[in-house]
Amino acid sequence: MSLTDQIYIKASRIRSIEEKKENKIGEGIWDEYIGIFNYSLLALVQLEIAQDAPLELEHDWILAQYDHHVSEVRELMLAKNHDYGEAWRSMRISTYTDLILMKIKRIRQIEDNDGHTIVSEGLAANYRDMMNYAIFALIRLAEKN
Repeated sequence: MSLTDQIYIKASRIRSIEEKKENKIGEGIWDEYIGIFNYSLLALVQLEIAQDAPLELEHDWILAQYDHHVSEVRELMLAKNHDYGEAWRSMRISTYTDLILMKIKRIRQIEDNDGHTIVSEGLAANYRDMMNYAIFALIRLAEKN
């Protein structure tokens, strides 16, 4: 199962909880948004791994990739926050779920097209956007509590 499918499962579960207003297995929306962030981060790192890379990756390389991508996502969030202001604070949390589901659909299209795009951004940009949407959702959830 691909990381994209794992993210889809998380986002679908969030949507189900939002619609049913009920959670029967314990982990809530908060945990699922964290999962979306983490799986998206793993997908970004996975995009950096060469096809012929060994199964055992170097610890320092993995940590460097983690730091690089988290920093990149943070910078993107700050840049977008500068341009858009804090419009994200007035959005419904369910809107972040919608945006993530749309990004997943786009990623699947790109994956099905062997990574080629005609007009849109590539895989990495979509994963970074999902990470930021998850962060915004987590901030909004924390503000509600």
